[in-house]
This record gives sequence, C-alpha cells and structure tokens, in this order.
Amino acid sequence: MLAACGLESAEDLFSHLPKDVRLERPLAIPPGKSEYEIVDYFRGRGAENANGRASFLGAGAYYHYRPVLVDTVVSRGEFLTAYTPYQAEISQGTLAAIFEFQTMACQLTGMEVANASMYDGSTAVPEAAQMARRITRRDRIVAANTVHPEYRQVLATYARNQGVETAEFGYAPGVGCSSMEELEEAVDDRTAAVIIQSPNFFGVVEEIKPAAELAHKHGALLVVVFTEAVSLGLLEPPREADIVVGEMQSFAIPPSYGGPYAGVIATKQKHIRQIPGRLVGQTKDSNGNVAYCLTLSTREQHIRREKATSNICTNQALVALMATVFMTVYGKRGLRELAEQNLAKSHYLAGKLPQKFFGPFFNEFVAHSVLQSPAEVNRRLAGKNIVGGLPLGRFYPELEDCMLVCATEMSRREDMDTLAEAFLSR
Repeated sequence: MLAACGLESAEDLFSHLPKDVRLERPLAIPPGKSEYEIVDYFRGRGAENANGRASFLGAGAYYHYRPVLVDTVVSRGEFLTAYTPYQAEISQGTLAAIFEFQTMACQLTGMEVANASMYDGSTAVPEAAQMARRITRRDRIVAANTVHPEYRQVLATYARNQGVETAEFGYAPGVGCSSMEELEEAVDDRTAAVIIQSPNFFGVVEEIKPAAELAHKHGALLVVVFTEAVSLGLLEPPREADIVVGEMQSFAIPPSYGGPYAGVIATKQKHIRQIPGRLVGQTKDSNGNVAYCLTLSTREQHIRREKATSNICTNQALVALMATVFMTVYGKRGLRELAEQNLAKSHYLAGKLPQKFFGPFFNEFVAHSVLQSPAEVNRRLAGKNIVGGLPLGRFYPELEDCMLVCATEMSRREDMDTLAEAFLSR
C-alpha cells in the first residue's frame, strides 16, 4: 500500500501532520492477550454488572421482561446481517418487518403515519422540532421542563447553531403536570412547536387536549413525547397531537447503558412529506404479488441535500424489529394486561412512600425523602442488592430531597417492601 502511494514508511504517510500533534511513542495499552484470557476478562467484567438485582430505576430506561422469542427472531441471519435496506428491492423481509413496525406505531400513538424508526427518543425530539419548523416556517420552540432533561439537552444542541430560539415552561406545584398558565405565557405567534411529554419525566400523565388548544390557538404544532412505551397499552393515544415521538426501549430492548435503542416519529397524513428518515410502503410487483418498497427516503444519501428532511437520522431496523416482535407476542390484549400490571405495582409502592406530586401517574412517581437524602437511601438499598430510584436534584435543584421511583411487572412485593423500609427509616 505504501509503494502504491509512492511512500517508503508509515512515517512518510503522516509527514503532512505537525510534529506536535503526532504521537512518537507506542500506544499506552497493555500487550495483546490470548483468546481464553480475553474470554476470562470479559466474564469477569460481566460478573460486575447488576444482574439479578431488583431495580426501581426508570427515568427513560425501563426494566421489562424480554420474551425469549425476540432474540430467536432477530438472530436469524437475514435480519441480523442486514443493517438497513439500502437495496430495497432485495430486502423484502426487512421491509415487511419495518412496515409492521410502522403500522403498530400508528395504532399505539393514534397517528396516521409513522417512519421506519429513529436513532432513539432523544434525537427524535429535535427532529420533530425541525419538522414543525418546516411546516410552520417559524423558528421558535417551546418545551415543558417536564420533558426528559436529557432530551431537552439534545434539543438545545440541535438548536444552538441553527438560529432556533428555545424556551421552557414549568410544572404545576403539587401536581407535577405542565402548567397551562405558564404555557400560555410562553407560546406566541412565532412559535413553531410546543413540546410536552406524557407520562412526563415525573411520571405524571399530562392533559393533551388543553396543550393542543393553546398551541393551535397560536398556529403552532403540538409535539407529544413518550419515554415509557408500555403506557400506551393503557392510556388514551395522544390523537390531539400533530406529531408524536418516543422511545421503544420498553419493548424488549434491555436498559444497557443507554443503547442501542429505537425511536419513532408518527404524525398526520398531511405532514407525511416532512417526516424525516425512511418510510416503507406496501405495493404490488409486476406479477400482482404484495411487495414492499421505500416509499419515502428523504435523507441526504438519497436526495439532494437542500431537499433532505434530515442529514443524520436513520432507522434502527434490527432494534425496531425487537420492538415489533414484542408487540406481536403480546398483542393488544396482552399489552393492556402488561400495562395494568405496571400500574398496579407502582401504585402499591406509591402507597407506602410519601409522594411529592399528586397528579395521576403510570408506573413511576416522585417520592419525597423526608428522613434522609436520596443518595443515602440508594446506598442502603445497594447493600440489600436493590437498585434504587433516580435522585432528582441533579436535574431539578428544587427537588434535591426527592427521588424518581419506577415499578414494573418485574418488581416483586418483597423488594417493594424493602425499598419502603429503607426509605422511611433513619
């Protein structure tokens, strides 16, 4: 390779770089290991994970049961090795699975069209904001501060260098839902989108209709976010929204250090040409057989950059397939029963703890730690092989004595009782 480039050494290859940025010594990494040493090393690291521990940590990554059928399906070679349908005409299996994902996403959200998935929920939020900007031709975004804090951070990153103005509005004290009074003050005739989350970061179920009315009054679109997809098995779909975005992690994707996950954007039919990413449609081939194709593919890889709806979004085909298998296994009735289990267990636990907010909630809520700090509660629980909740002072200084606690179908009564005991003792 060096000879083909007319060079004699690797040093010649990098000669154009200034010497002060070149590393003149070997990399500071240990020497290579044999295969069995590598296997032993990773087994040791794996043993350090919290396997087998009860977990009450939610906040956007939820611990649900994963049906064994999920891995059986997604491990098939034709799915596992097909990263994404770049050659759509020979990827009928992948396209059919994506089509099912889109259909189920529409049924869950009450929208009319959904895309083939997004990187994750956090990037789906700013993509929805960009979509609203294109539709309304406005450049101001208003978001509730009860939207996941990290989602709002990603939104701010997108907005920073695009000339987009962002504003936030607060929550109603004692209730935990978005304050409609503050929203009315924040939204104006320059606003492209109002963004709320339901259930919100505090676990409280939001009233979608009043937010939609306020947004539409000023010509803005309403974007509704979800992080806990299981809640859609029980709650009324946010049909009043213009765009619904969210995270499908709850559907058979383990909470493994934040990814890889699968987000989704769903919207009304009239906005279909502004939806980012890919969209799979059903058609017929020349012989009249059912066939699938990329009906829309508005990324800059496929069309001229100035016409692209997004230059970074893609679809998470394999991870979205996990969610599709999950929804297929449970079905409508099973998903509702699963949601009811989450609701019942979280309310059992909430009945044992002092709550900060009294709005209706699904499977997580804010507990007020009166006797000790949330960090101390978690230290006690760790000694009992339990992962506690999320201390909220990190994101909300006014809630430094509070903890976000989540209970799912995986939560056992004895563990919930242990958590309550640790929470209420000095």
